[in-house]
Amino acid sequence: MEHHSPTSAERLRQALRPTTFIEARRLSQLVGCSVILASETFQHTGSFKFRAAFNVVMQTNALHFIAASSGNFGQALAYACQLLRKSCTVVMPSTSARVKIDAVRQYGGVVDLIDVSVTSRADRVKRLADLRPGARIVSAYDDELVIDGNASLGEELAASGYKFDCVIVPIGGGGLAAGILRGLERANYIADVYAAEPYIANDAARSLRAGRIIANEIEPQSIADGARTLSVGHCNWPILKDGLVDVLEVPELKIEDGVRTLFSTANLKVEPTGALAVAALASFRGLFFGRKVCCIVSGGNVDPQVYAQIIRR
Repeated sequence: MEHHSPTSAERLRQALRPTTFIEARRLSQLVGCSVILASETFQHTGSFKFRAAFNVVMQTNALHFIAASSGNFGQALAYACQLLRKSCTVVMPSTSARVKIDAVRQYGGVVDLIDVSVTSRADRVKRLADLRPGARIVSAYDDELVIDGNASLGEELAASGYKFDCVIVPIGGGGLAAGILRGLERANYIADVYAAEPYIANDAARSLRAGRIIANEIEPQSIADGARTLSVGHCNWPILKDGLVDVLEVPELKIEDGVRTLFSTANLKVEPTGALAVAALASFRGLFFGRKVCCIVSGGNVDPQVYAQIIRR
């Protein structure tokens, strides 16, 4: 009997939990269109980041990885390393949610906390890599293997049986948006793809308008901590500039509204970054009136105190 060795794509699919599709009828009534939520809150480590992290660790010969993360990629990387018997160090801002710092450690990752007003994440990662020859620096978003890992979600959207007119995806560094665009293209699935970004961290929107990458001068302190990036990734940019219809800029209070809306209408606990797509849909509902829209809910890892404050407000 011939033995079949699984391909990398097959190994990734086997490791993943399929995304959860929710027909959000109450939300649909509120915004005047048909809304399907694609929730990654039930993915391993609570966000889409596991798709990318597992793909990188699986397809790389390095035994130790060094990455910067606000938390979600750090957890995903630590868990992927645990599964594949490797190790990692995660550079995190000292302001990161405690739940995310603790999770990285619980999955076996080493956490290196920094004050981003004094030392940049990139500088600290480089310093740690200099101290550990053979380690692989991995970006949470600006890496071809990251994009390919996230493309698995685009492929799941295409295979879902739903015919979406539009897809709205949160954007920070652009790894998820680029991955979804790549996955949809591979499946020959046609839909208008919009990105949703905090207004105070709107480098992607400014970049799309200018036709070139424009970076934030300092790390923006949006409540959507997954979007606190200086700029979109260089690997992502060609895909984003050619594939995105627009980047929708969402004020901070609207992001909080999105968190509450998902709690009250869909019984979903999400982090602020994960609520960006729904917040953009509510803020720009005229763009989507009468259409079938898929909102990507990218993750649910939120500090309990922060979440409680948002819900109470």
